[in-house]
Amino acid sequence: MASLRAPCPPGVCTCERDAILADPAGDARALLLNRQEEQRLLERLENIASVAELERLQQRLQEQLGIRLEIGPGPGEVRSARGMLIELQPRPGLCRKLHQSIPAAVRRGLNQRPEVLFALLNANDLLRDA
Repeated sequence: MASLRAPCPPGVCTCERDAILADPAGDARALLLNRQEEQRLLERLENIASVAELERLQQRLQEQLGIRLEIGPGPGEVRSARGMLIELQPRPGLCRKLHQSIPAAVRRGLNQRPEVLFALLNANDLLRDA
């Protein structure tokens, strides 16, 4: 069995780890993202090479951990990865820190590969026939 993520310090996080572990019917998949697996995930997100790879990672996050990662153009003008709306949907078992580190890793990956950013924008019809 894979090791679960270590508990967060009391009062620091809202992951509800203890409540999930106490409930036999609770979905503890998000707790499988321990520190080592988190680092591997962040590294993969930072080194994204294509939109297809990013979409596969999003799908695998949903299937394996129950984590939904939303990526799309923000409400304003998008000139860089900063204009993209990248967020994790709230979910019990998902550490507050991950709500910051995963979108930041995606943003770093998009900054390193602007062609992936432009392909994402094009998929949302923002650059169609530009």
